[in-house]
Amino acid sequence: MASPSRTEIISLFRSLLRSARQFPDYNIREYTKRRTIDSFRHNKTLSDPSSIAAAFSDGKSQLQVARRQAVVYSLYAPEIKSIMDVKH
Repeated sequence: MASPSRTEIISLFRSLLRSARQFPDYNIREYTKRRTIDSFRHNKTLSDPSSIAAAFSDGKSQLQVARRQAVVYSLYAPEIKSIMDVKH
């Protein structure tokens, strides 16, 4: 398995953050964003090409899960917005 390039990794990171923005609920949106950032920080020190490829593959599968979950959550979005979503 080939090691992903830097641009592919950055693209995955941005896609995960973009999919996090799709969640209508503030708590889930922030949790997904925080988990993405923490995972990328944790995997920053990886140097073995096989472990980098495995982490990248896991990230791609997490992206697919996040996209599916965003659709499901949008179907059952709460009618009342969180206080964090209210603009003053």
